[in-house]
Amino acid sequence: MNADYTFIILTYNEELHLQRLLNSIKGLNAAVCILDSGSTDLTLQIAEISGAQVKQHTFINHPQQWHYALETFEIKTPWVICIDADQILTDELRLQLLNFRDEDNQDINGIYFNRKNYFKGKWIKHGGYFPFYLLKMFRYGLGYSDLNENMDHRFIVPGKTILWKNSCLVEENLKENNIRFWIDKHNRYSDLLAYEEIERRLKLRTQTLVPKFRGSPDEHTAWLKQLWWQMPLFVRPFVYFIYRYIFRLGILDGHQGFIFHFLQAFWFRLIVDIKIKEIADTPAMKKNTTDNPEIKPHARN
Repeated sequence: MNADYTFIILTYNEELHLQRLLNSIKGLNAAVCILDSGSTDLTLQIAEISGAQVKQHTFINHPQQWHYALETFEIKTPWVICIDADQILTDELRLQLLNFRDEDNQDINGIYFNRKNYFKGKWIKHGGYFPFYLLKMFRYGLGYSDLNENMDHRFIVPGKTILWKNSCLVEENLKENNIRFWIDKHNRYSDLLAYEEIERRLKLRTQTLVPKFRGSPDEHTAWLKQLWWQMPLFVRPFVYFIYRYIFRLGILDGHQGFIFHFLQAFWFRLIVDIKIKEIADTPAMKKNTTDNPEIKPHARN
């Protein structure tokens, strides 16, 4: 019996990850669609050998890439699972998906997967990183990519969603074991976030989701983002790091955890704030951010 869902995967130079992911979903009898953005390694060969439906599209940012994938691929199942190439299914999650039937879930439109994040071979269990729920599975034609985000990609689904708490999606980007890759990647991401926040301050970009403290995981994140944008620049990275590392017990994640939390909560956020200040002080940006072609930076994994 074929699965009631189709996997959609984004790739860019993912020869380290793609086969690992494909192995983890093997046996689910699900269709696979892969949208590549110009890989120069063995990614395309791995994708084609797997029998997946493969397309290519120039990368702008993750939300727009996901939007293109959802609009372009020929999907014949009632559900889709949008998954990153550096993620894999645990045995527990595979079992849940193996037993999933659309007819048993007629009142549900979306499912959040719990994620386990690894950095340099270490599970980052604390600091607010576990449990951590991502909306990855939803009804095709109902769920869509939130284009009001510039970097943080999320999907929006009207109606009822549920959390799968007892199984996990494992995320481990092996390319990030090289710290230069991590720094270069997040330097590009900091461009996206800095320009996004400038646009939000100028009312050129809004939040699609209604922020709710006790809402869905994504609605709660939207609520936290509102708080973040109100905090003073250069102060908030200190507050965020202390919150993650001390109050959310990131200190228990060992030396890899210290590197991870410091880079994520302090270094990255400080770079974003520095760039926001630099952009805000540019006369052209004060006039109109949308007139400046430099406000469309690109970033990829």
